[in-house]
Amino acid sequence: MQAELIDIRNHLAQYPPFDEMAEEMLDRVVGDIEVVYFKAGSQILEFGDPSSWLFYVRSGAVEIYRRSGELYNRISEGEVFGQFGLLMNRKVRFPAKALEDSLLYKIPYETFQYLWENDDGFADFVEVEDRSRLRSALSRREKSNQLMTSKVTRLISREPVSAPCTVRLQEAARIMTEQGVSALLLMDEEGDKPLLKGIITDRDLRTRALSEALASETPISDIMSKNPISIRSSMFIFEAMLTMLHNNVHHLPVMDRDEVRGVIALSDIVKYESQSSLYLVSNIYHQHDVKGLKKISEDVRDSFVRMVNEDANSHMIGSAMAGIGRSFTQRLLELGEEKLGPPPVPYCFMALGSMARDEQLVVTDQDNAMILDDSFVPEEHDEYFMALAKFVSDGLADCGYTYCTGDIMATNKKWRQPLRVWKDYFTDWIDNPKAEALLNSNIFFDLDGIYGETEFAEQLKTLVADKASNSQRFLAMLARNALNRTPPIGFFRTFVLEEDGKHQKTFNLKRRGTAPLSDLIRVHALACGSRAQNSFERLKAIGNTKLLLDDDLGNLRDALEFISIVRIRHQALAIEADRQPDNNVRPEDLSPFERSHLKDAFQVVSGAQKFLKFRYNAGVARNV
Repeated sequence: MQAELIDIRNHLAQYPPFDEMAEEMLDRVVGDIEVVYFKAGSQILEFGDPSSWLFYVRSGAVEIYRRSGELYNRISEGEVFGQFGLLMNRKVRFPAKALEDSLLYKIPYETFQYLWENDDGFADFVEVEDRSRLRSALSRREKSNQLMTSKVTRLISREPVSAPCTVRLQEAARIMTEQGVSALLLMDEEGDKPLLKGIITDRDLRTRALSEALASETPISDIMSKNPISIRSSMFIFEAMLTMLHNNVHHLPVMDRDEVRGVIALSDIVKYESQSSLYLVSNIYHQHDVKGLKKISEDVRDSFVRMVNEDANSHMIGSAMAGIGRSFTQRLLELGEEKLGPPPVPYCFMALGSMARDEQLVVTDQDNAMILDDSFVPEEHDEYFMALAKFVSDGLADCGYTYCTGDIMATNKKWRQPLRVWKDYFTDWIDNPKAEALLNSNIFFDLDGIYGETEFAEQLKTLVADKASNSQRFLAMLARNALNRTPPIGFFRTFVLEEDGKHQKTFNLKRRGTAPLSDLIRVHALACGSRAQNSFERLKAIGNTKLLLDDDLGNLRDALEFISIVRIRHQALAIEADRQPDNNVRPEDLSPFERSHLKDAFQVVSGAQKFLKFRYNAGVARNV
């Protein structure tokens, strides 16, 4: 192949839909291409003219217009135009003009037709709009990861081993030994069919029976874990992994309605989940001091990079990292109580923000608070809780979770209050919304009780779900704040970059990408009365109420996934290059695939913000 054709081929191979095209097809395209040049301002296509070519932009920029003369789009290097006329009646549907001096490749209709008939990826690309291309790109990625495509039933290797919940300790241990299992299901056999009532594991026998020197005739019901956390047989392996991470359990009964199909163990998942985030969580609970926790915190970034390199999705990675962060916090609270003694009154430690949403990454600070029992008396009890909060906060900082610059931490007395005060906080935020107050308290609408009396946090979730959906003024104010952060995309699909400072010529994928998405999804979820915290779970809840159309929900889900994955990969690449990871990206550091589909995703965010403004009468937003 001549040098000029090799150059054309190499350029095409960087951009969709040619990047995944079979070599022989790509060679055919290259052999049929004509190279043309248009000066800035010259007309390329006129509406209604015969349509005989698919155009590919090698360099320069092209403006696409509607028949009315209204500007429709602006495209640049690696993008195609002219496909809609070829697909319809062979007439130009969208006129095109060179905005800059532009070098274009012309692919003849006959070649276009051949590709359309013989390459499904090419056909999908030219037939669909930008948002459908985004879905197609994500679908290909998801299919490459077994954790996301394999059901939990694939891990079941034998029939479940069970016993009546009335058996004695010695009998339960004998059954487990004879059957060679590490977990025994305990069943209630009094009804028409046996029902799962509890589970006992090898670890339970060691920590609850042997260490306490219990008699062999002790009823197993005294030490079993009642109403064990389980998973449905229709769920995927990655969902089982996240359930184990979130709840720090090593065995999951797999249920088909009320019937137990089997039990899967941590070791079963590790065969698929080589990044070992489950083992990391397990090791956290075996550490006896902050020094030990600090040492194993060095493994967090390695675990993150391995998950990224194995094509885990953003939900899996965010949940795994949040589970790790939760585990550090919980172990520090246990160590703090060992040091300071038992708490004088019951309390709940709350995670806020990305940890509560299960969307945490490696670039994160600590956002937390304490809910104290209403019997709390500051003069008698607050010295203890201040000391505990400081122990945990300092320990988290040692483990890589930086202090919150906004002081949203339990060390701040304002965020260490009795339940009744927290209820007053949320009631006032919702009933008397003020833009500045809501801007500062926004993070509290992503909350999760992670230690202690977690029912306190559940009461706050219920209060928010009940009140927020009935306050249009609150929703309008929250929506207005959600419009403060806009995606970094200009009117003509060009990236809007920072103009000065140390992040000049970059855009921030969190502040201008995932954050605006999570903000607007939160507003819709609160309007629906949802108690969900994770953005993907919130989208499911929104879908159940039909507040948004299915297509719009799908677009939001795809945009969130794609922006998150680009952000995640950017951080992983920085870690591998021994650089400090951050959220600021230069467009030239992105692949052509990422640049193209990020524009699609940012367009989705922009459209969703316009609907948010209309739906909640949010008024005029200011850009940041």
